[in-house]
Amino acid sequence: MQTLKLSVLFCWLVVFSCAEKPALKGENKNWGKSSAEKLKWMSLDEAAAGLQKEKRPVLIDLYTDWCGWCKVMDKKTYNNKDVTAYVQQKFYPVKFDAEGHKSITWNGRTYDFNTRNKTHDFAIYLTNGNLSYPTTVIIPVDGEPQAIPGYLAPNEFELIAKYFGEGKYGKVSFDEYQKNFKSHW
Repeated sequence: MQTLKLSVLFCWLVVFSCAEKPALKGENKNWGKSSAEKLKWMSLDEAAAGLQKEKRPVLIDLYTDWCGWCKVMDKKTYNNKDVTAYVQQKFYPVKFDAEGHKSITWNGRTYDFNTRNKTHDFAIYLTNGNLSYPTTVIIPVDGEPQAIPGYLAPNEFELIAKYFGEGKYGKVSFDEYQKNFKSHW
């Protein structure tokens, strides 16, 4: 009987610890985040136009619709208020579907969906053919794409974002920067 009680209690804890908190009246699913706190993603064309006015790195969230970790990164990292504020201030943020079929032009070159690889040629270019989702790609000012594959929690994302956002890329080795880095997120 004691074992049955413990089993029921354990099941109850598992079920309710995984349940989503019910929304309060008038509250959206973002749990109190105002729309001003949401990251405002740009198209590649908008980022290219922005670069003509002000030079800053481009941050590309390379994702697919079927990628579970891409969704987790959207929810936990890109909805984090510190990440959102920093990315909005220091980068041109672009969300790019690696399996999208729309032709795009970047730096005078046109990229299309690649039927043989079942992915977009721009995704292949950004990752140098090493496709993985999610991948955070940062294109430094006047530089080549730097692909960081995999899910990044906000504190992991902070290290990389600040390395590029503070202009340390190309001036200080990443290992040296990482040794002296103090996380604040």
